[in-house]
Amino acid sequence: SPDCLQPQTIILHSTRRNIWIILHDWATDRLAALQKAGLIRKLGLWSSPAWSCTGSAVSSNDLIKMFSAFYASRACLVCGDTGLCGPYKLIPNVVFPLSKSVLCVPCPQQAQDPPAVKGLSLATKVRRSMSSRVHEAVKAIALCHNVTPVYESNGVTDQAEAERHYEDSCRVYQASSPDEVALVQWTESVGLTLVGRDQSSVQLRSPGGHILNFTILQIFPFTYESKRMGIIVRDESTGEITFYMKGADVVMAGIVQYNDWLEEECGNMAREGLRVLVVAKKSLTEEQYQDFEARYVQAKLSVHDRSLKVATVIESLEMEMELLCLTGVEDQLQTDVRPTLETLRNAGIKVWMLTGDKLETATCTAKNAHLVTRTQDIHIFRLCVTQAVLCVTQVCLKYYECEFMELACQCPAVVCCRCAPTQKAQIVRLLQERTGKLTCAVGDGGNDVSMIQEADCGVGVEGKEGKQASLAADFSITQFKHLGRLLMVHGRNSYKRSAALSQFVIHRSLCISTMQAVFSSVFYFASVPLYQGFLIIGYSTIYTMFPVFSLVLDKDVKSEVAMLYPELYKDLLKGRPLSYKTFLIWVLISIYQGSIIMYGALLLFESEFVHIVAISFTSLILTELLMVALTIQTWHWLMIVAELLSLSCYIASLVFLHEFIDVYFIATLSFLWKVTVITLVSCLPLYVLKYLRRRFSPPSYSKLTS
Repeated sequence: SPDCLQPQTIILHSTRRNIWIILHDWATDRLAALQKAGLIRKLGLWSSPAWSCTGSAVSSNDLIKMFSAFYASRACLVCGDTGLCGPYKLIPNVVFPLSKSVLCVPCPQQAQDPPAVKGLSLATKVRRSMSSRVHEAVKAIALCHNVTPVYESNGVTDQAEAERHYEDSCRVYQASSPDEVALVQWTESVGLTLVGRDQSSVQLRSPGGHILNFTILQIFPFTYESKRMGIIVRDESTGEITFYMKGADVVMAGIVQYNDWLEEECGNMAREGLRVLVVAKKSLTEEQYQDFEARYVQAKLSVHDRSLKVATVIESLEMEMELLCLTGVEDQLQTDVRPTLETLRNAGIKVWMLTGDKLETATCTAKNAHLVTRTQDIHIFRLCVTQAVLCVTQVCLKYYECEFMELACQCPAVVCCRCAPTQKAQIVRLLQERTGKLTCAVGDGGNDVSMIQEADCGVGVEGKEGKQASLAADFSITQFKHLGRLLMVHGRNSYKRSAALSQFVIHRSLCISTMQAVFSSVFYFASVPLYQGFLIIGYSTIYTMFPVFSLVLDKDVKSEVAMLYPELYKDLLKGRPLSYKTFLIWVLISIYQGSIIMYGALLLFESEFVHIVAISFTSLILTELLMVALTIQTWHWLMIVAELLSLSCYIASLVFLHEFIDVYFIATLSFLWKVTVITLVSCLPLYVLKYLRRRFSPPSYSKLTS
């Protein structure tokens, strides 16, 4: 009997290969971009990235993987008699599991008599009824969406002519969600094609080539609060008014007519990693629609509680709807998502996956992405008592914030499912408040904008869901795998360079300030500046600017080494390159060098004050150039040019500085040995300390660089 039939599954496979690089994406001709340069130094300090798995790590090549049509008898039969002037293309390949037997249903044009299988006999009436139901399900998927077909010229066909004749080769589907496009493309693959749409009408083309016209009476767009969308259309050929709706199973379960299999089948599809939608319909008479339209217009004109009244009117229509089918869309993982997550995990970064999908879908995605390793278990929050990857539902965020954060922070990875956009931002805010660490949010859709803006650093992935996330983020990348290089290479270099540059600028200013303080104290705090005019201006500009800013070219390890050994990133999480300790060390170095230069010049000058200026200023310039050389880890040819250029500028400017420096005195041997002694005393001890430190306490990357 039909009751023994099980729901069938149609699996369509698709492969697509994309080649991506970090700066330029040749497949899409897009560039990775930086939106806010002021946050680049934080790339080396991320410890808790929040990852929106809905689209940021999944390929834009979405495909419809499952289409299950269910009826009151739990049978899933697809017959060729579609009622649309021809059979669907999928019909000859449909397979139905039936205990140990398999029933293949051909098109009516291919077989006149009904198929015979042992233990099964189907009447023509039943076969036609099932066919009409499948036809209605496919038509609902082809109508209930926000996809718009756009016709573009392909160089051979004119654009206007292509739009007039609905040329398939020139048609491109555009929508805010790639899931919608995947569903419409699937209906096209089975014979029912969306060929035209505007604000008031929709045109479909049947397998026989006939154009079916529908008038859009009302449309209710998808919202994150309602988790469903609906559309009311009128068939212009028959005048029938139909209300189609699709949405998440959690909300549609209370809208459709009673059944005992919806929850089970949704769970089965979710466990395979599919994003499930429930499709339903309701036929309306002309009187019913006119009554609804009057109440709907009146609710939209209300001044007080407009949204509530509109929602109430719509809900009055969402009752006892006929369940048509379930759809499952698979989001394929992008290339190198698993290695990227493994790199982040080895770098000491905890990854949290935030998604609005079902618990089963989120768990399947976490396993496919290897966010859950083989040695880890998965526990629901209420049952978790040991360290494991954690899957939580939204109720935990509402009632158990403190307990949730205390337990979740001890887990190597966390998966939060059924999260609304505001809840994603709430989780990021809780991480910042409870842990005090920097957070990074990675997303690709409009529902990730609040999370990206709440995090310390936001990364937007450009995809088919639009550029809302990438425009709202601090950094924009074209694929999720670029996140590894963004952190391990660019983040590491940016953090270390910013730390060295900022501390050296402080050292440069504090050193000359110490010299002025010593000079004033020796001369009874007289209000006499040590350096006047161009000397004080040139010191901060042409004499020391180029070497100091050449530190932005420095790097401790090569890019290949940083990507191969992500464990090096753990040292940055400790904040050692830029801390109170390093700041105090640079302050002591500045005081020591400023005092040595000033006291040395006072002890070694001969008779005139101008000799003090010549000796101390020349020693100061040489000391700064040598300190830049002491700080550099890896030499770049531009660094050498900057050092030589600054020294040459100072020597050449001595000819024009006769008002401040005795030109004849600097050409004597006495000046040269005095400057050499003062410079060596100020810099040589620091070089010795640097050598001893690298000899007895080498950094973690020393063996890799050697």
